[in-house]
Amino acid sequence: MVTNVMIVGVGGQGSLLASKLLGQVVLKKGFDVKVSEVHGMSQRGGSVVTYVRWGDKVSSPVIDKGEADYIISFELLEAARYIGYLKKGGRVIVNSQRLDPMPVLTGNAQYPEGLDDKMKASGANVDMMDALGLAMQAGSAKSANIALMGRFSTYYQDISEEDWLSALADCVKPQFLEMNKKAFALGRNK
Repeated sequence: MVTNVMIVGVGGQGSLLASKLLGQVVLKKGFDVKVSEVHGMSQRGGSVVTYVRWGDKVSSPVIDKGEADYIISFELLEAARYIGYLKKGGRVIVNSQRLDPMPVLTGNAQYPEGLDDKMKASGANVDMMDALGLAMQAGSAKSANIALMGRFSTYYQDISEEDWLSALADCVKPQFLEMNKKAFALGRNK
C-alpha cells in the first residue's frame, strides 16, 4: 500500500521544508519514499506543490487526480485549487489563512468566499486550523508549516512524536529548532 500526500501553498510558506520533514520521518521508519516538487511561480507568490509518496515500493513520485490520501495546505485558496487531487474520503488539513493572489491584489478579481463549504460539499474531510496563529504563539509566523505538520502527525499513530521531533531536528537549523518544536506541539495538540 502506498500513502499519497500533497503539500500545497504559496511560495515562501515553507512547503519544501514540510515535504522534507515528512520524507525524512517516513524514510527513518523504513519506507520507500519519493518526493517531487513543482514550483510554478513560487518566487513571485505563486503555487508550490510537493508530492510525498511512501510505502513498501513506490515507483513514481507523482500523484494524479483523485489519488491523494491527504492534502496539507498552507493557504485556503490553494486547498480549494487542488481538491480534485484528493481521493474519495480523503482529508485536507488546511490553514485558514488567506493570501490574496495577484488578480485580487490588482483589483481584477475578488477572493472567493465559502471555500471551506465547497471543499466539504466535494466530499472532502476538512480539518481547518489557524496555523498562523499557532505559529505566532510559537514565536514566528514562519513556523505555520510546522504547526500544520504537527496536526498531520496526529493521523499517523504508528509514527511517534519522538520520531517526528527527531526528523525535525534533522531538517531545521539548530537556532530555529525550539521554536519549531513548539509550533509542532501546538499543531499536534490543537
